Amino acid sequence: MKFRRSERLIDMTNYLMEHPRQLVPLTYFAERYGSAKSSISEDLGIIKETFEQRGIGILQTVPGAAGGVKFYVNVSDEDAKKFIDKLCSIMASPERLLPGGYLYMTDILGDPAIVQKVGRLLASAFAKADIDVVMTVATKGIPLAYAVASHLNVPVVIVRRDSKVTEGSTVSINYVSGSAKRIQTMVLSKRSLAEGSKVLIVDDFMKAGGTVNGMINLLEEFNAVLAGIAVLVESEDIEERLVDEYWSLVRLSNVDVKEKKITVSEGNYFLKTNSNH
Repeated sequence: MKFRRSERLIDMTNYLMEHPRQLVPLTYFAERYGSAKSSISEDLGIIKETFEQRGIGILQTVPGAAGGVKFYVNVSDEDAKKFIDKLCSIMASPERLLPGGYLYMTDILGDPAIVQKVGRLLASAFAKADIDVVMTVATKGIPLAYAVASHLNVPVVIVRRDSKVTEGSTVSINYVSGSAKRIQTMVLSKRSLAEGSKVLIVDDFMKAGGTVNGMINLLEEFNAVLAGIAVLVESEDIEERLVDEYWSLVRLSNVDVKEKKITVSEGNYFLKTNSNH
């Protein structure tokens, strides 16, 4: 069956976006569409240009016999700014206030459109980093972790507070939750993380960073390597932060329960992207 160019372009675009960070040989596409490699190269040129103009992603050509193309997700600064501003206004709503200065975020984390965009944004920051797995702690961070992992084309590992029979043998550690200074337990199945894995930690909310720090300690038990930390919201009003290097989209700077006022601003995302360029 012969494909028209328009059909090839649509199908290739779809395939590349569904297989981010995976090297696809030109022969694969040539055989898939019954086309010459020269035609495929031209098609990829069109896709590459469109991706870059529209801020969708980067198409990297890998030369040589074992070469091909790789798609990396990317978000333009302009789109990132618009989305983070929108997130800030959603989060500044006084109805989100919960006792203890916490924010109600379940609706945000339950909105697939928002979660997908957060996933894209955080994944674009680590698109070219060497990452084998995304790790989060149950339960609120799970949708974010899957969204990030889908754009990085890696599996998700979930750390739990208690062991489940279905997990098999586990490794557990005690850690101090930074804000409450309580001793808590973290458990991870031995089978879920291979030794030497490079891990990106993703979480929805970071106060002092005790939970994230706990996950970092857990990585040591598996001889795994920390590749990065990304959070949706960080709280600024903290005396002692246990984690230094991380990416955040939104910064919660002040919660006035009495006045029902939430002060939020953009996190360090742009500071980080600019320092990486």
